[in-house]
Amino acid sequence: MDIRAVIRELEEIAPPDGAEEMDSGRIGLIIAGTREIGRVACALDATPAVVKASVSSGADMLVVHHTPLWSPVTAVPQALAAFLKPVLAADLNIYVMHTNFDHAKGGINDALAGLLGLTSVEEMSLGVCGDCNLDLPGLARCLGFPLRTWGLVTLPCRIGAVGGSGFDPELIGEAASLGATAYLSAELRHSVARGSPLPLIESTHYALEVPGMRQLAERMGWTFIDDPPVMETWR
Repeated sequence: MDIRAVIRELEEIAPPDGAEEMDSGRIGLIIAGTREIGRVACALDATPAVVKASVSSGADMLVVHHTPLWSPVTAVPQALAAFLKPVLAADLNIYVMHTNFDHAKGGINDALAGLLGLTSVEEMSLGVCGDCNLDLPGLARCLGFPLRTWGLVTLPCRIGAVGGSGFDPELIGEAASLGATAYLSAELRHSVARGSPLPLIESTHYALEVPGMRQLAERMGWTFIDDPPVMETWR
C-alpha cells in the first residue's frame, strides 16, 4: 500500500485530534522512510531492540505508542545517532499513536478493560471503570508484572483503571464517583498516594499499555514485537 493510504487507516483508528496538547508534533509519522508499505511491525516503544527486530522482519513501518523523539532535536549525540542509523539505513517509517490511541475506541484503555475482564464498564475522561472479578495474585498474573498496593485493597471489587501514568487526583476522584473502591495505574507519586480517597494498585507502565498495542497488531495482521523492561522485585 502507498503510505498515504496506511496513514489514513491509522488516523481512522486513532484520530489525531483526539491527542492531548502535550503530543503536539509528537504523533503521526515522526520518521519518514519508504513510500510503499508491505509489512508493518508494532510495539509499545521504539527501542533499539525493537528497531532491530523490525528491520530483521522486513517491516517497512513500525507503529509504536511512545515517540522515541520526545524532546526537540537540536543536536544528534551518540545515543540518538546510534538509534537513527539503522532506522534510516533500512528506510523504515516510524509512526506514533500516543494519547490519541489512549482515548480512541478500542484503544489502550479499552484493551486493558478487556484483558482484565471488567464488566459494567463506564468510560472515564481517561481510562475505564468496571467490576473486576480477579483477586490481587490473579491481577498480577493477568498483567504479567508484580503489583504494589497503597492502602487496604480488597479484590474482587469495582476498580478504575488507566493505562500508563494515570495516578491523577482528578481521575481517581472520577473513578470514586463511578463507584470504584480501588484504582489501578502506573508511576505513583508519594503525594498522590497520601491524598487518595481510594486504595491504589500500582503496576508498570509497560504492563498496562502493551495489551493495547498487542491487540492492535493482532487486529491489523501486523508483526508484534514484545520488549518488556528487565524488572525484579526485591524484599
